[in-house]
Amino acid sequence: MADVGTTEETALGGRALDEVVDFTSGLIRIDTTNRGGGDCRERPAAEYVAERLAGAGIEPVLLERTPGRTNVVARIEGTDPSADALLVHGHLDVVPAEPDDWTVHPFSGEVRDGVLWGRGAVDMKNMDAMVLAVVRAWARDGIRPRRDIVIAYTADEEASAVDGSGFLADRHAALFEGCTEGIGESGAFTFHAGAGMPLYPIAAGERGTAWLKLTAHGRAGHGSKVNRDNAVSRLAAAIARIGDHRWPVRLTPTVRAALTEIAALHGIEADPGAADFDVDGLLGKLGPAAALVEATVRNSANPTMLQAGYKVNVIPGHATAYVDGRVLPGGEQEFRETLDRLTGPDVDWEFDHSEVALQAPVDSPTYAKLRAAVQRFAPEGHVVPYCMSGGTDAKQFSRLGITGYGFSPLKLPPGFDYQALFHGVDERVPVDALHFGVRVLDHYLRTA
Repeated sequence: MADVGTTEETALGGRALDEVVDFTSGLIRIDTTNRGGGDCRERPAAEYVAERLAGAGIEPVLLERTPGRTNVVARIEGTDPSADALLVHGHLDVVPAEPDDWTVHPFSGEVRDGVLWGRGAVDMKNMDAMVLAVVRAWARDGIRPRRDIVIAYTADEEASAVDGSGFLADRHAALFEGCTEGIGESGAFTFHAGAGMPLYPIAAGERGTAWLKLTAHGRAGHGSKVNRDNAVSRLAAAIARIGDHRWPVRLTPTVRAALTEIAALHGIEADPGAADFDVDGLLGKLGPAAALVEATVRNSANPTMLQAGYKVNVIPGHATAYVDGRVLPGGEQEFRETLDRLTGPDVDWEFDHSEVALQAPVDSPTYAKLRAAVQRFAPEGHVVPYCMSGGTDAKQFSRLGITGYGFSPLKLPPGFDYQALFHGVDERVPVDALHFGVRVLDHYLRTA
């Protein structure tokens, strides 16, 4: 096979551009809805990608913790055995979609007027298809990357990842031997920050997951009687305190870099390290670009579910609530202490699910190559770092010492709100955006 160093300038063939559309559409038509109750079956999608990997001479391994919850892992050997390996990962499951709410059926994979519609079009069957299209093009052209590339298609990312990346990291670490860095969702998409300012944010961090269960206990009784030990009242008071709490600013290195670079593009000199730095004041000057940063300058805790009682005239003996908490790197102790104070003595809380916060360097050679790959195909764009407000499979893979970046490249026209389409109605992606993504991904993986 050809050494990548001699083929760096080779244009990706038209067949790869056709395949990325076909594969995205094909994967969308496979309903892998994950409602969080364990009823998802990723296996048909896993077999779909495994068949296409095998067709390119790549040997896939299919792995399950639970029957039907299938993961696919494959390794492409590089030309430099001494180089560290790179992980490229994407999940096969999607969040639910109600067909009656959509313009086009969410599992049709229909292409209409140059746009591909369906659940997973941006989260993240598009990236799954890009990887397939790139490695199959390499196989046809006899191209090998410099470093080993490990491809992982995972189950269960849209829930706890226990059947997906968590299972792979805990039980099949040997498959990722040598991997020091990884790329996955979500980054390198066009974010239109105003006239003439297309940004391409690359994720170099994630807030940690802190999903909480709150339980209040009280004295059960008749609804017509005075009851000072009402579990519902106690829980409601705690939930109100959590919802009203204003978390203090906590700026991580990734967020500092994002604020500095985005401010500079707006002609604003910002020093996030200054003692008198006013982050909210700066965000107010950044226009639409503030949305990339404002959710990640603080920890957060949002009440999301309430469960109590069974009859209107019966005071229950206990009440339960759930809170979606997100924690910045280094903010774990503050989060715990704050929740202890806000819940008070009458409400207990525990982690229903938790995962670590992540941070990746923005001054690394890897980040520089990611930036260069985007700028090569979008020279008018401005690449900036950012921290994800949510989380990805990079959390679980970090257990293996893998530093993760969000990099699923898409070039989107004005009016396509990438972040709103995540888990939203009428999720869709322009065909041209998929073509851009394949070219950028191909270039980065060749030069990584």
